Amino acid sequence: MSKKNAKKQANEFDETLAASRSFFEKNKKAILWGGGGLLAIIIIALLVHQFYITPRNLHANESIFYAEQAFMDGNYEKALNGDGVNMGFLNVIDEYKNTKAGNLACLYAAKCYAATEKYQEAIDMLNRFDGCGDAMISPAALALKGNCYAELGENDKAAEFLMKAAKEADNNTISPTCLLQAGQIYEVLGQKDKALECYNQIKNKYQQSSVYYEIDKYIEKLSE
Repeated sequence: MSKKNAKKQANEFDETLAASRSFFEKNKKAILWGGGGLLAIIIIALLVHQFYITPRNLHANESIFYAEQAFMDGNYEKALNGDGVNMGFLNVIDEYKNTKAGNLACLYAAKCYAATEKYQEAIDMLNRFDGCGDAMISPAALALKGNCYAELGENDKAAEFLMKAAKEADNNTISPTCLLQAGQIYEVLGQKDKALECYNQIKNKYQQSSVYYEIDKYIEKLSE
């Protein structure tokens, strides 16, 4: 996160905090003495969010910035462990559990491990990644797990996760690539029918993908 965005979030937080205090002062009697227990629960939840969760997310987003830059530079060791002053992804995960940045750090860490051929460590970190509801990131995480299993020679699991990724993404970017990889793995496993099913799905459903233009050769090879 840029310093400009961090400052903007900090200002927004201050404004929200001030509004929460004002609301509390205006409704203090109802909160403290009112018969509605539900109101008190709601207020407590709001205060927990504003005084604890929001600042934790803000600090986590600031802390992950250095690790992201190191990752972009291809310095995976510093991205994972930091430099003694700035946090790495592993530090962010430990320090800021249950934040969006802490969750995203799990995915970044998995990519770092995969890039350095530590595939089991990558899978372990992906198991800690809780998704994020994004139409690209969540299926990409599944695809990464599939590729890690393939590198470890666990082809059944590799195909399983690649197929999940293709189904969840259902777009011309991720799905065709995953289907092609899954098809090739099914060929290695001797499951030609499943491989052909993957290739035909690309041909019939993802005509706008770059993979589409070379899929006929895979289909023809299995049709001989």
